[in-house]
Formats: sequence, structure tokens, C-alpha cells
Amino acid sequence: MHTRSFLKLFFVMTIAAQLSACGVIAVGGVAAGAAVMADRRSPGVQAIDKGIELEANSALSKRFGDNAHINVASFNQKVLLTGEAKDADIKNEAGAYVKAMKNVRSVYNELVVGPNSSYSARANDSYLESKIKTQMIFTEKLPSNSMDIVAEGSSVYLLGILTQSEADLAKKVASNASGVKDVYVYFDIISEAEKVRLEKQGKADQSQPDNPPKYQ
Repeated sequence: MHTRSFLKLFFVMTIAAQLSACGVIAVGGVAAGAAVMADRRSPGVQAIDKGIELEANSALSKRFGDNAHINVASFNQKVLLTGEAKDADIKNEAGAYVKAMKNVRSVYNELVVGPNSSYSARANDSYLESKIKTQMIFTEKLPSNSMDIVAEGSSVYLLGILTQSEADLAKKVASNASGVKDVYVYFDIISEAEKVRLEKQGKADQSQPDNPPKYQ
């Protein structure tokens, strides 16, 4: 898990450096897009999500060791598990543990039963995440900071708080990225009126639906 975090940071820094060197990022553009890029979660929910990720990653790593490679992503208190588990029992136990955690609304257990992925496969996934994140940032009308992007085995998983039109656009951007096998989304879908409210208040409504649509 530590290796994956390092790789993600490395690729994000690399892409950011390349973009800066090319002069793509303009101060005026960043200022103009500030509202669009704002996180629609409240600061409190953001902190809860970070706590869920830290606790679950630590607990699952200690519990299963090399018998599993599990990545935990939490957005708006909805948790996505990706990676590999040695057998179905480990997959189910990991899902049950996270589901029982405090503040977790729902769990999407996408663990694959099989051997742990290779270092090169994880490096490719980390690069894919960074590439799609960059594309999202430079796509007009997409609130990139209100989404979480996870790549695992060349499949891409998207979480976030978006309107239906934003969700459709985000899925399209991810699907069109080279190297992507499948795209799955677990968005909290909000109305246009709710979007306006969140942009004004800078925080997400705590009462989001528990079962947003999953696009195949």
C-alpha cells in the first residue's frame, strides 16, 4: 500500500512539473476555475473520509499481510475496495470489516480473488490514475476535486458528488483515456439546484442517497 501511495505521488508530481514547464497552467485560468474545482464535501466529511482510509488500510494490511493487496478509497463516506485477495474468505472478511467501521455509509467490494498484482501493473495503474485526473482537471464543467479516481488492473473506478450531466461527462473522459479497460462509477447524483447550493455554501449535503447508479 505504501508503494502505491508513493507511485501516485510520483506520477502526479511528474505530470504537474511537465504541465508547468509547458506553461499550460495560467494564474487567471486557475482563479476562474476555483468554484468548479471546489470539493463538494464539507471539511468534516473530508476528514472522516481520510480517517476511514487510514484506519482501514492499516487494519487490513496488518490482518492479511501478503495474502492480500487491498487499496481503500473513501469519498463522502462511501468506501471502495480494490486490489487482490488470496481467496474469497479474505475478500468477504475485508468487506465485512470495513462495512462495520464507524461512519461508513456503504462499501463497494471490488477485490479480485487471485494473486497479488505485480509492481509493474501497479505502476501502470498509478500512471493511469494521474493521467485521467489531469484530463478531468482540464475538462470544462467537470468538478475534478469532487471526485476520486482509482485505477486497478486497468479498470477505472470513479466516486464523487456530481450532477447527472457531470457524471456522464466524467465517465466519457475516463472511458476515452488510452489504456482503460472498463469504467465503473459510484457517484452521489445531485440536482442542478443542489449543485448551485453547494457552490454557494462550499459544502455537501449530508443526506445523499445510499445507492447511486452503477454504469457498466
